[in-house]
Amino acid sequence: MMKNALTVLAAACAALIAQGSFAQDAASAPKTRAEVKAETKAAAKAGQLAPAGEAGDQAGGATKPLKSTKTRAERKAETAEARKAGELKAAGEAGDTNEAAGKPSKSSLTRAERKAETKEARKEGKLKPAGEGDNK
Repeated sequence: MMKNALTVLAAACAALIAQGSFAQDAASAPKTRAEVKAETKAAAKAGQLAPAGEAGDQAGGATKPLKSTKTRAERKAETAEARKAGELKAAGEAGDTNEAAGKPSKSSLTRAERKAETKEARKEGKLKPAGEGDNK
């Protein structure tokens, strides 16, 4: 008899917990597509949307668009001066620079010498597999 009473009590508790969670789900029902689109449109009009991409505000708030304080002609003139002075970096993420010295890296070996070194390293088993270079 005690076993039946505990079973009934457990079932009643489970029903109450389930009923509470269903009520909570109904109260916080997901928004419809139309509601989300309307909210997004209103936020866009108010200028509250963060820009797309990785550079957006990490906190989720709106960011002001970046605007240059220089004219196109001023930027072009600065670039031309930097080019003449040799201050422009090579295109790409890493460029062609020696990070420690800040100067362009030039090989002191000829192509034939590099090929011979590579061939010797291959014979000795000293070559690293592709993609496993030094990550400084």
